Amino acid sequence: MMRLVTRFLALCALTLVVACDKAPEPPPVRGGPALWQVQRGALTGWLFGTIHVLPKGVAWDTPAIREAMERADRLVLEAADLQDEQKTLALFEQMGRSPNLPPLEARVPEGEKAPLLKAIGDGGTSSQLLSGYESWAAAMLLSAASQQGLGVSQDDGVEPVLIATFKKAGKPIEGLETVERQFGAFDTLPEPAQAGLLVQTVHEAKDMKALYDRILTAWTKGDMDAIAREDQIGEQPDPVVEEAILVARNRDWVKAIEPMKGRPFIAVGAGHLTGRENLIDLLKARGFTVTRVQ
Repeated sequence: MMRLVTRFLALCALTLVVACDKAPEPPPVRGGPALWQVQRGALTGWLFGTIHVLPKGVAWDTPAIREAMERADRLVLEAADLQDEQKTLALFEQMGRSPNLPPLEARVPEGEKAPLLKAIGDGGTSSQLLSGYESWAAAMLLSAASQQGLGVSQDDGVEPVLIATFKKAGKPIEGLETVERQFGAFDTLPEPAQAGLLVQTVHEAKDMKALYDRILTAWTKGDMDAIAREDQIGEQPDPVVEEAILVARNRDWVKAIEPMKGRPFIAVGAGHLTGRENLIDLLKARGFTVTRVQ
């Protein structure tokens, strides 16, 4: 299973990664990111797998994607309120903090303490700062800090472009869930699972650039097989974590899509479109016809 915190930050929606001054040269777009048409009953829409943080200059909006956006009657994101950065960060602070937490290094096995402190230092943050957060939130902040050297930004990601396009066209923007639900998937994890995420994040930090580069190259080509192969690299996740972060949310999203009518353009992190009980397979199981169009 591709490492979950990195997967969540890179392929799913979260506004914790900030821009870096020197952006890498983006890979050329060959074929374009994956796009599907979704049909059932009164619904004929599109499903688009996004990447939330990008370097500048990635020309991902191909003619097929632009045509789908033009034909769509609304945009459906993972969480429509995610682009309200003030609200998102306020919720993160509210849900991610708890009083009287032990030091962060006391929450991991003895052999992981030194690597944790090194990752914290390399990320330009401090144990004292992160110790005020629950382990899941500290893992996210540490992963985001590790990604700052990648030269990527949410401002250059897919969602801002989609939102601006649909707003300009006067089309409504909806969400499959709320930001609170996104954070809640982590916040309700038992502490051993949260501590496991923290350890996993430390291990990921060592090859963050290589992992992101592979994801970005696969995404620009629409190579979902390559994205799926990342699931086989690295440590296997706690099944409790996989269920909460990916599978349960995918099931909830299918329930939200089922009553839809018209022509929605549904954009979710590409990480939700591969692996066990991914969104495409769940939609097909509910009688939707899902056809790859790019």
